[in-house]
Amino acid sequence: MASPRICVLRAPGTNCDVETAHAFDTCGGTAERIHLFRLLENPGLLKDFQALCIPGGFSYGDDLGAGVVFGAELQNRLGDTIREFLSRDTLALGICNGFQVLMKSGILPGGAATWPPKEQPDATLTWNQNGKYTALWVRLRTASSKSVFLKGIESIELPIAHAEGRIVTRSPEVLSGWKREDQVALRYCSGDPTSGEDELLPYPVNPNGSLANIAGLSDPTGRILGLMPHPERFLFATQHPQWTRRKLRGEGEGIKLFRNAVAYFG
Repeated sequence: MASPRICVLRAPGTNCDVETAHAFDTCGGTAERIHLFRLLENPGLLKDFQALCIPGGFSYGDDLGAGVVFGAELQNRLGDTIREFLSRDTLALGICNGFQVLMKSGILPGGAATWPPKEQPDATLTWNQNGKYTALWVRLRTASSKSVFLKGIESIELPIAHAEGRIVTRSPEVLSGWKREDQVALRYCSGDPTSGEDELLPYPVNPNGSLANIAGLSDPTGRILGLMPHPERFLFATQHPQWTRRKLRGEGEGIKLFRNAVAYFG
């Protein structure tokens, strides 16, 4: 079977597209870095891909807010194209700024069922509780049994680097709906087994103050995932800052997400 084709969609200010494409290629996929302007000129390009990934960076300089301009382009100028893509048996992944784009555009949290969005969003990603850009390594726990990308992963350690990664909702009912649909994909976690899942963990365990310690969110089908941490920055053990102390060898934990995505089409 031919390897799945992955569109790594970049925009002005994207800076993680090369390593993200490399991650998919390493796992047996065929990734192509496509600039948003090229897709705007020829929306039919997306029909040739089985997966869409929006990587990290600072699209459009985050001038109006992280992911706002990129998200508006998807919603207002590529609405039919995105709807057709999401209606197929495809995957979509948004990493850091890509997660912000998925949220600002309305692709998440509802996925194809609510695209294009008709109302104001019930949730968004906003400024970290500490009010500043934060970069560190975090421990995550998988909280959803649905996500294609997280199959076989119970916990994972990844780096974060963002200023607007805090999930907030319009009402408590929104979080209840996510739980009911098994959409809370990843949570920041500590080593304390007694802490409740919705009990807000302190910094730096929860680095941004995100509601219910949410680090990643899926759509109801589990085929779309947005997460603030960067799996493409931990493809190899030597990328961990303590790789010598921990005697880490071989692959890094982040490559598991990309391997799951490629394996889905096998």
